[in-house]
Amino acid sequence: MRWIRRHFIGFIAILVLVYLFVPIAVVAVLSFNNPEGKYNTRWNEFSFDAWTNICGVPGVCDSFVISVRIGIISTLVATILGTMIAFGLVRYRFRGRSSTNLLIFLPMATPEVVMGASLLALFLNLRFPLGEMTIIIAHIMFTISFVVVTVKARLQGMDPGLEEAARDLYAGPGATFRFVTFPLVAPGIAGAALLGFSLSFDDFIISFFNAGTVVTFPIYIWGAAQRGIPVQVNALATLVFMIALAIVLITQLVGSRRRKMLEQEISRKSSSVDALVPKS
Repeated sequence: MRWIRRHFIGFIAILVLVYLFVPIAVVAVLSFNNPEGKYNTRWNEFSFDAWTNICGVPGVCDSFVISVRIGIISTLVATILGTMIAFGLVRYRFRGRSSTNLLIFLPMATPEVVMGASLLALFLNLRFPLGEMTIIIAHIMFTISFVVVTVKARLQGMDPGLEEAARDLYAGPGATFRFVTFPLVAPGIAGAALLGFSLSFDDFIISFFNAGTVVTFPIYIWGAAQRGIPVQVNALATLVFMIALAIVLITQLVGSRRRKMLEQEISRKSSSVDALVPKS
């Protein structure tokens, strides 16, 4: 019982990770399958056909490129606006600040089907043609909230004494932001951007309401599921997962290397100071 209590949390963590990654592993395995029929749900035989001819099925790569383009544009705009909103909410006190904080959470709490239908009604009343631009506007609207929340958490965890120390050393507002504030907030901004891109690329409900004739990757998968999802979809999904995993690993390696370099620099300077102090 003592051994079980000591390893219980680790055992639960392993089960949760298995639960999360088993579906991804199934998708990756089926990307190397050569199914007998049109439904790629059972293993038949090993094949590289989907990877060597990843755009072989009409519409797969086109919808994938559209989703990537929409995700990049909406992420850039939402990250810039959301970061400025987060700075304003954390660094300044103004009338209506509490109400603004509440309004920021509303898009996150609103069901997507309600938001999609509301945006569709808005665009139709304004006689705005449905298409790629309406999807981008809708994605910017609901991803801003996630960017604000993520960057706010980073800003609230910062030590204000670091910026005060920079100002005490005669650094101006621009230099303080460039060399102190922005490097400290950059990981939060990067995380918010990655989250925003994932939400935009993955969105189906809001995109479906406001897409018009545009077919994004999730909409293509939804349509293909009715007649059999091609193996190329599994290959593209596995490729996206591998790219995301590589970005995370590279970020972790760069951060670990920077921490080691900083520790070595601090240790070197401490040794230099100790060498200058006369021994009693």
